[in-house]
Amino acid sequence: MTRRTEPSPPAIDYLLIVTAAALTILGLMMIYSISLYQGVADYNNPTYYFVRQLIWVMLGIGALAVMARIEYHWWLRYSILMMAGTVLLLGAVLFFGNEKFGGQRWLFGGSVQPSEVAKLTVIIYLANWLSSKNEKIRQITYGLAPFAILIGMVVGLIVLQRDLSTAMLIAITAFTMFFVAGGEVWQLVASGGMAGATFFLLISRSEYRLARLTAFLNPLHDPSGQNYQINQILIALGSGGLTGVGLGAGQQKFGAIPAAHTDAVFAVIGEELGFVGALVVVGLFAFLAYRGFKISLKATDTYGTILAAGITCSLILQALINIGVITASLPFTGIPLPFISFGGSSMVMSMASVGLLLSISRRTEQPKTNIVPEPDHATYDIRRWNRRTRVPRARRRSRA
Repeated sequence: MTRRTEPSPPAIDYLLIVTAAALTILGLMMIYSISLYQGVADYNNPTYYFVRQLIWVMLGIGALAVMARIEYHWWLRYSILMMAGTVLLLGAVLFFGNEKFGGQRWLFGGSVQPSEVAKLTVIIYLANWLSSKNEKIRQITYGLAPFAILIGMVVGLIVLQRDLSTAMLIAITAFTMFFVAGGEVWQLVASGGMAGATFFLLISRSEYRLARLTAFLNPLHDPSGQNYQINQILIALGSGGLTGVGLGAGQQKFGAIPAAHTDAVFAVIGEELGFVGALVVVGLFAFLAYRGFKISLKATDTYGTILAAGITCSLILQALINIGVITASLPFTGIPLPFISFGGSSMVMSMASVGLLLSISRRTEQPKTNIVPEPDHATYDIRRWNRRTRVPRARRRSRA
């Protein structure tokens, strides 16, 4: 017999908050150090970029607080509208967008990047759509086909903006969510092969993308031309040694690395804070991944599990791609380092993503009871992979 239950107080994942705060504070320190020269060169104001980044951080904190307080199921009713709005914004960029760094990706004078917004809104919509399919996710007509059409439309609009890295990030995140929701391995292999072939075709048909791939395969070729930026980045990383030359004492940020305060900020971290500082950044992102996936595992329903997994995957993949590019482990592409790189849209959406994770984590505590729950109500069963959804039946989404 079940006795009277007493609801546990909402749990706040303070470790997640501290991790995001540490990355953000480190980012502000590096933006201040890096952008003094760039601010004078562009606006005759050494603190121009730092003040703007500080404003975006304040807005991001506000977004985090709002997202954390809103019950995450609330987004279910608006996910379709959010997805439609995202598609409209991505389409609007192609006609009314501002061109910068060789791509047409910004609206409103360069202050809003719709592809950054799409990283979160696509995850919210997909979590709703995938969790509603249940066992049908393994059927081609109900699962893979409409999923591929939807993701193909979003990714296609972003590719037209000449932002292949963000398109790949969204595609990989989406397929990860599909797998978590119960997709078969053969579905992922088949769709992954088609996606890989499509991206290879896009690269081979684009002169500047093919040049980047060639430069990656031949890093010592043309060091003053195509490989100039990555060579300067590697010089910065090598100059830092174990402990770095000291905060503010780096030299490569003074024009050698173009726009070092944006996508190449990790290179300056390596130069000024050394291998130790770079390792701290990697460790913080690793811990962020641990907290995010732990929240996903503890979520009380399918929607929360898929949503938390998608958010965590997006943030960590973005960091891995950025660090991989800076260390010459991946072909050069422009993608910001979450919480650290200069950029308003990236900062606000990264903070909002953490807020949504906090909202999910606050609702993972179960009521106290004297009844011991069944073991399969709280754990994954690896032996059942490829036969049913990868979240337990007790976590099926409830709209109550």
